[in-house]
Amino acid sequence: MDKIPMTAQGYAALEAELKTLKGAERPAVIKAIAEAREHGDLSENAEYHAAREKQSFIEGRIAELEGVISSADVIDPTSISGDVVRFGATIVLFDEDLEKDITYQIVGSHEADIAGGKLPITSPLAKGLLGKTIGDVVEVSAPGGDKSYEVISVEFK
Repeated sequence: MDKIPMTAQGYAALEAELKTLKGAERPAVIKAIAEAREHGDLSENAEYHAAREKQSFIEGRIAELEGVISSADVIDPTSISGDVVRFGATIVLFDEDLEKDITYQIVGSHEADIAGGKLPITSPLAKGLLGKTIGDVVEVSAPGGDKSYEVISVEFK
């Protein structure tokens, strides 16, 4: 299986979610299923079916997180330097359409949060930015048309 690139912060967030699911969510749903069973006929017991559905979701998410964590390749952006855009870089871009600066950090796909400034490495913009330096212009095809960005700064923090 391929290694999944991830920042230490993203890795810690996934581990925390896994701990919550195993330590709190899983026992709570098991208790809810047991309580719903006490109500009798399971074929018409909505509480039972809802609890079983939630249990299925929790078990699926636990399996997914365990798989991602076991395949994680944790990369510390502070150990990288230079002005070339790579995984973990925090980049300030000038959006030529909006005429304003935007800031993104290139992160693994499992820790992406566009609104929070975390750009997944698998996104078209991140792929276009990799290998660029300050002053380079990146053209990206987007659903609303082509977008153009200029790299203003590159930091590894």
